[in-house]
Amino acid sequence: MSELVRIGTRGSKLALWQAYHVEELLRQAGLQTEIVLIDTKGDQVLDVSIAKIGSKGVFTQELEDQLSDGRIDIAVHSAKDMQSNLPEGFEIIAFTEREKVNDVLVSHKGSVSLDGPVVLGTSSTRRVATLKHFYPQVKTVEVRGNLQTRIRKMEEGLCDALVLAFAGAHRMNYDSMIVQELDLDEFTPAVGQGSVAIEVSLNIDESLKQKIIAACDHEETSYRLRAERAYLRILEGGCSIPVFALATLADDELTLKGGIVSLDGKERISITVSGPKEQAEQLGKQLAQEVFAAGGKEILDQIKSTLNK
Repeated sequence: MSELVRIGTRGSKLALWQAYHVEELLRQAGLQTEIVLIDTKGDQVLDVSIAKIGSKGVFTQELEDQLSDGRIDIAVHSAKDMQSNLPEGFEIIAFTEREKVNDVLVSHKGSVSLDGPVVLGTSSTRRVATLKHFYPQVKTVEVRGNLQTRIRKMEEGLCDALVLAFAGAHRMNYDSMIVQELDLDEFTPAVGQGSVAIEVSLNIDESLKQKIIAACDHEETSYRLRAERAYLRILEGGCSIPVFALATLADDELTLKGGIVSLDGKERISITVSGPKEQAEQLGKQLAQEVFAAGGKEILDQIKSTLNK
């Protein structure tokens, strides 16, 4: 009899895609699975921006409650939704192979461009601040809810296009609505974008934990995300802080590019560091120190004081 892994997930179509993806990896490794649907605060409160709800654990708290009391064995999240510092008693043990990391414009209209007057829907402070920096003529509107809800709001006239992660649009079969893939130098993605993270309680059986890691963890993605998350950890960046980072791996050399942009878009710091992949976490810390030294600390303090008003 193979071991049963109970997979906790949010109930949106995209969250379920992630859970089924992980389920398939586990089944290929000979493990039995069961999917457990869990509602989170981020799913319930749709009329308030994530920054105002409080970005820490907004999509993860309820899943962690069930991990800690043993109702589920693993929680599956979009890696970019994971806070930089997990609550005590939890750890991420695996990152699935990363999808293309770009942000994209998704629209029901054939011709939408960042160069013209356009209204874009997004709930990401990183994307709003980046647009203000590079494309100040573009207007943005807050749009929350799952991907299908956002598409419906756009089609009803809320905006001309949505700014989304390619991974989400692709996984939900909206490729035909992608009208532009955004430049990675300008729209450097959120930490972890494109990968699925697997979180467990520290109480998990060690033998089961190792089987899950062997089945699900993608080595190259793991190095990249460990560097990005180490950077995020020092900046204490939740969903509401416009920080960005992207690690790439060539041979055994890890290159990490990241920075921060002020809420009004006027100031943007972007720095690149590189080193051996085994030093992924040290590179993240190094990048954070260099960003702070270049003025990032002042920008971060200003953002935090603005959000706390």
